[in-house]
Amino acid sequence: PSTELVQPGSRVAYRLLLASEPARLADFRTWAQPRLTAGEKLEGVRDARVELRSALERAERFLNLAALVSVILAGVGVAIAARRFAGRHWDSVAILRCVGATEALIVRLFVLELLALAALAGMAGLLVGYLAQYGLSGVLGQLVSHVELPAPSLWPVLPALATGFVTLLGFGLPPLLRLREVPPLRVLRRDLGPVNPRLLALYGPAVAATLALLIWQAGEWRLALYVCAGVTGTVVVLSLAAWGLVKALNPLRGQVGVAWRFGLANIARRSPGSAAQVVALGLGLMALLMLTLVRTDLLTRWRASLPADAPNHFLINIQTAEVTQVQTFLRDRGLRDVALFPMVRGRLTAINGREVGPNDYASSRAQRLVAREFNLSWTDTLQEDNRILAGRWWQPGDQGQGFASVEIGLAEELGITLGDTLRFQVAGQDLTATVTSLRSVEWDSFRANFFVVFPSGVLDAYPATWITSFHLPVDQKPVMAELVRQHPSITVLDVEALMTKVREIMDRVIAAVEYVFLFTLAAGLVVLYAAIQATQDERRFESAVLRTLGAQRAVVRQSLLAEFATLGLLAGVLAAAAATLLSYVLATQVFDFPYFWNSWIWLLGGGAGVVGVGLAGLISARSVLTQPPWRALREL
Repeated sequence: PSTELVQPGSRVAYRLLLASEPARLADFRTWAQPRLTAGEKLEGVRDARVELRSALERAERFLNLAALVSVILAGVGVAIAARRFAGRHWDSVAILRCVGATEALIVRLFVLELLALAALAGMAGLLVGYLAQYGLSGVLGQLVSHVELPAPSLWPVLPALATGFVTLLGFGLPPLLRLREVPPLRVLRRDLGPVNPRLLALYGPAVAATLALLIWQAGEWRLALYVCAGVTGTVVVLSLAAWGLVKALNPLRGQVGVAWRFGLANIARRSPGSAAQVVALGLGLMALLMLTLVRTDLLTRWRASLPADAPNHFLINIQTAEVTQVQTFLRDRGLRDVALFPMVRGRLTAINGREVGPNDYASSRAQRLVAREFNLSWTDTLQEDNRILAGRWWQPGDQGQGFASVEIGLAEELGITLGDTLRFQVAGQDLTATVTSLRSVEWDSFRANFFVVFPSGVLDAYPATWITSFHLPVDQKPVMAELVRQHPSITVLDVEALMTKVREIMDRVIAAVEYVFLFTLAAGLVVLYAAIQATQDERRFESAVLRTLGAQRAVVRQSLLAEFATLGLLAGVLAAAAATLLSYVLATQVFDFPYFWNSWIWLLGGGAGVVGVGLAGLISARSVLTQPPWRALREL
């Protein structure tokens, strides 16, 4: 009061800043939200600045993407390993059945073993996660250096254990349940095994439970559904394509050398298993491609969404008579192509002739939007950071017509659709317009944008001020002081500090995302290893037979290399196709980035498949070459 700044007619705004634990702030928001009156609003870190909110939301999506892909890959790895584990126990189960073990007892034995494994793996995972969060805080660095992070709580333990148990039981239990179908006669006839797989009945509940868990964990159903649908579609396409490609290899067997003939024969002889192996390898390679090239593309586009020359200064309250002078002033000082936009204040009063007010909406944001005045504008050219989602932009001859283009977020919040008639009160007069288009706006681009835009000629009769934004280099800061001296009514807003903070958050969060993606990368490698190991037992016997019949070790080694290289090539090409499609969906539908074709995905996919899978398979199969044939044959 002693400053006497507040005088009759002054417009005063009050702010209350609160800082506390997240739980207490959430309780306060729950209590205060329904008690807000007209003109009052409650803002948090996520909704105070659209630029910061966008950076945090995208970071959260990246982290959720890493978690989703990790869980799915872990499920695939568990399914492959469990299938091999169950296959190696067919003989022991057949013996148990011969000595009187019931199906229930067999299931109980293996389920208890699986639960014990889940408990041990869960404890190990919790320990790794506890240690990893210290590494993550180190990666974030200065972003949280001034804040004392709270000690890790026990709350994340529940979803972590739930995720682990559901994944392990959901994908590991079905192959084990099939052990109860092993007939006792297998003791005498080794060709007998479980019958009637009923894959849908076995894996259906597991997939449904995993999907529900992923949606709950991600907190965003759209991202979870896109990733799950992408992986499911990939599995289906990989299965069909792999089956067809494996069958297509048969005619080539007579046109290649001895080693390649043996390698292709192995693939053709185990065509169902080879197709399944291509699917597993394809998923693993797809994950690696997603975590290398596609991840880099997405993060690069995120950085590019806030380029170094993004606008860092706003000029507002430019009068119509000053527009030409301001444009000349900026142009003379090297700031060219600076667009100025008119602003007319108006309040929405009716939709389709029905009066609207704050009490007509349950959402607090909708109530604030209806109670406030909008900055209306006009333009004949769609801005580069705007995109028409529905309807059409102005056509020649629309100037002066009562048309309006509405931002999609505002339209969804207030229930506005194409063809609706909007009535605004502008300078005490009513203005009516028909909605001809809905458009998206990149609010975090630091450019001047508007909720509602009209064609030129509609708002000419109303008083307007003008606004512009542009990038001003640091060495030209004095230019703004000169502008204000010449035009005292103009207000200069310097948002360089805000942009610096957004870039800092972006860089630190990207580093954190890459750190978290290392765990997803590990899951992808586990899937590749499990897929390569899936048929080791069969190869051991086949190699023993070949060497017994006189095949040299070099020929067996070359045949294994040919087999793995061929499987890797098929899996790599299919993985590249799947990664390309999934990256397009993620970029355009989830992260709102433009998509650009990356041919390196195909080169790296095929190359990694041939070289990586070929060498990894050969290294993992060294026991096949070193084990004496008599030892492998004795195990038959």
